[in-house]
Amino acid sequence: MSEPAPTPTPRRARVRAPELTGEGGWLNTGGRQYSLADLRGRIVLLDFWTFCCINCLHVLDELRELEEKHRDTVVVVGVHSPKFAHEAEHRAVVDAVERYGVEHPVLDDPQLATWKQYAVRAWPTLVVIDPEGYVVAQHAGEGHAHAIERLVEELEAEHTAKGTLRRGDGPYVPPEPEPTTLRFPGKALRLPAGTFLVSDTTRHQIVELAGDGESELRRIGSGTRGFTDGDAATACFSEPQGLALLDDGSVVVADTVNHALRRLDPATGEVTTLAGTGRQWWQGSPTSGPARETDLSSPWDVAWWQGRVWIAMSGVHQLWAYDPAGHTVSVAAGTTNEGLVDGPAGQAWFAQPSGLAATPERLWLADAETSALRWVEADGSVHTAVGTGLFDFGHRDGAAGQALFQHPLGVTALPDGSVAVADTYNHALRRYDPATGEVTTLATDLREPSDAVLDGDDIVVVESARHRLTRLRLPEEAVRVQAVAHRTRRAATEVAPGRLRLDVIFQAPKGQKLDTRYGPSTRLLVSATPPELLLDGEGAGTGLARTLELNPAVEEGVLHVSAMAASCDDDPDNPYPACHVHQQDWGVPVRLAGDGADRLPLVLAGLDA
Repeated sequence: MSEPAPTPTPRRARVRAPELTGEGGWLNTGGRQYSLADLRGRIVLLDFWTFCCINCLHVLDELRELEEKHRDTVVVVGVHSPKFAHEAEHRAVVDAVERYGVEHPVLDDPQLATWKQYAVRAWPTLVVIDPEGYVVAQHAGEGHAHAIERLVEELEAEHTAKGTLRRGDGPYVPPEPEPTTLRFPGKALRLPAGTFLVSDTTRHQIVELAGDGESELRRIGSGTRGFTDGDAATACFSEPQGLALLDDGSVVVADTVNHALRRLDPATGEVTTLAGTGRQWWQGSPTSGPARETDLSSPWDVAWWQGRVWIAMSGVHQLWAYDPAGHTVSVAAGTTNEGLVDGPAGQAWFAQPSGLAATPERLWLADAETSALRWVEADGSVHTAVGTGLFDFGHRDGAAGQALFQHPLGVTALPDGSVAVADTYNHALRRYDPATGEVTTLATDLREPSDAVLDGDDIVVVESARHRLTRLRLPEEAVRVQAVAHRTRRAATEVAPGRLRLDVIFQAPKGQKLDTRYGPSTRLLVSATPPELLLDGEGAGTGLARTLELNPAVEEGVLHVSAMAASCDDDPDNPYPACHVHQQDWGVPVRLAGDGADRLPLVLAGLDA
């Protein structure tokens, strides 16, 4: 007779999980409200997210396989914690849950009540709760699915042996599908024949509409999420966004969640892959090379400029370019650091570039997370027309230096040299005139506009959350609206002036160790807004702990912290261990106070310290 399997050793000291509360209530549950007691006996994975955040969208995709594999033991609960004012609107959260295919319950927490109870500091953050209601792990950033998978398997074994694991169907109830022609369309393109191509993002298809912008002519793509080349009926996309017309009449598609560029032949409907492997780019991956062999990261829009396809590489806060002559891709501007920094291409910082528009002299871009309109000159230098940083946004017309947008996703070059901005979270179409430096409002009450294209004297707007194209006459004069200014809803952390100990906490997942075969396996980058906030401690290094010197003359600001750690399977007999990259960017609003903290802990992976 075989010996019974030993009971797994309980993990670390346990902390009781705080209750889940949120004024917005629960989504994807058929109207039922839940408490942690209702989920007792299941492994609960809390995903603190906000729908503006590209890293949060990456985590949604990372979790799909884990959700499916452990559906009878694991309940994933999305806790939606807004950054922008628009994200606190319940209707917007409902839309986002459908838009991004979220197939688990979501708690709408507009006042950040649960966020504060769990001491979360960054989007995204994952918290694992065991079947007895205790917190056993916390991970900030993306790239942790493998570690959580292993922890789930351990918890399944441990609580099966204890008799505390409850299997069965989870609380997820899918919403009823809506019979609209388009469903959360992303971008549009007017073809030379006068018809429109639209990325029907949530349905994973490209749709051709007649010149009226309403009548459906054909669909390209099977409608099933996937990464397959082929004809119009069999090709597969995954949440496609941007579209660009090339000189040969073909169309480049930014196939966002496939991390790829696809080529569409409008004449035949045939789809082929131009660039990308289907894998997401991570720190340390090649930044140039053969297009089909180089990883990309959430390309959101594309534009033909200066003989290349420019790519708004939202997932890594950069601009890349595809060279059709050499079939190569390479970084064109940006450092992967998230923020708003102008200057030479190799030194500029972006924050989720999401919309592109080319003129002969400039490449305009909507930099979503900094609520900014920016441009690239022919020499590669980067400039900002409107916008100040990651935490300032609103709806304010006037001089560019004081005008405000809120998470714009699209930009369109107008015939007079000005540009229209799809000011997404303000539900507005705005206009910036470089000749005068003025921002005006062209139209309001546009539900989450994400793009616009010219059609004669009209501008056709993609109203993403109304699932349609809306035709507007370009007015001779802009209208003004009442000025509104916001800062992010997150409360500032009070810290003492002078020396501040920054500790990024990283614990390699069980069965892994830091990968030091080729040198240091960790990286830490620190900066501040305004720059004067930091007297010492700015810059890059390999250690995950650093002493900063805060300027007592600066009352408040934002500490920007970017951390990365690489871990590999700890198996000396395996010459090719599996390795993983864990990374996260934090923007921590701070306020200097005499009785403030002298230590700032940020959890990359492990238990809170």
